[in-house]
Amino acid sequence: MLVGRIEKAFARRKAEGRKVFVAYLTAGDPDLETTEALALALEAAGVDILEIGVPFSDPTADGPVIQAASQRALKRGTTLAGILDRIDSLRRRSDIPVVLFGYFNPILSYGVERFARDAAAAGVDGLLVVDLPFEETGELRRFTDPAGLAFISLVAPTTDTKRARTILRRATGFVYAISVTGVTGTSTPRPDDVRRDLERIREETDLPIVAGFGIATAGQAAGIAPLADGIVVGSALVRLIRENAGSVNLVKTAVSFVREIREAIDGKRQEGPGGLEKRRWS
Repeated sequence: MLVGRIEKAFARRKAEGRKVFVAYLTAGDPDLETTEALALALEAAGVDILEIGVPFSDPTADGPVIQAASQRALKRGTTLAGILDRIDSLRRRSDIPVVLFGYFNPILSYGVERFARDAAAAGVDGLLVVDLPFEETGELRRFTDPAGLAFISLVAPTTDTKRARTILRRATGFVYAISVTGVTGTSTPRPDDVRRDLERIREETDLPIVAGFGIATAGQAAGIAPLADGIVVGSALVRLIRENAGSVNLVKTAVSFVREIREAIDGKRQEGPGGLEKRRWS
């Protein structure tokens, strides 16, 4: 059985005794060329898996930061075809696993069968389609499973055990545990709640579990990472990119932030006076 890039990323970090760092970028914000430059720089800074957000006009799972990023990307003419072209370009220089994060409508408009073929050819490793109910995933997975694309499943704090068991039975790649109740980037996860939810999920799957939604600071990353196999940071990074869009220091600033999160995940940053939570991007 072939081992894909996602599996290799988790296996490598597990062998090192470290946790996986997943970073989210909205494709096309501020433009696709910068998205590719950021992807390469963040990989060098310690990111293990990239979630590439496909901008959509009605991003119901996302909070205001990513909603606004999607709007900016759409106004610049970002398309799913353009994103796949950019991932194909990225793949010539990087083996970092890429998970497309988004909504079903752009895939349906593109053509499901064509999407599966083109995404796999471009070097996409997995999908996370947040608004596609489990009962309707067959329409997409009958093409994406044979293409070798992992289908990443979300489990929320509000997902009851019976439904979680059903979802996880068919999950592949890794499990995305939503660490707060709500949309992205609008509230802070509580470690005790995350620990309880992850223990419940672990009883139902052997797949790696990452925690995401609301992890915005090095202090939060340090608190949540030991509980999971990895963490996701999205809105805080997207906000930082927005604040520095147009600056010659954009990539450098994003790398500095990512390195600090990486060090916190690895337990290399100590809580100083005032605490990690008071960094400027909190």
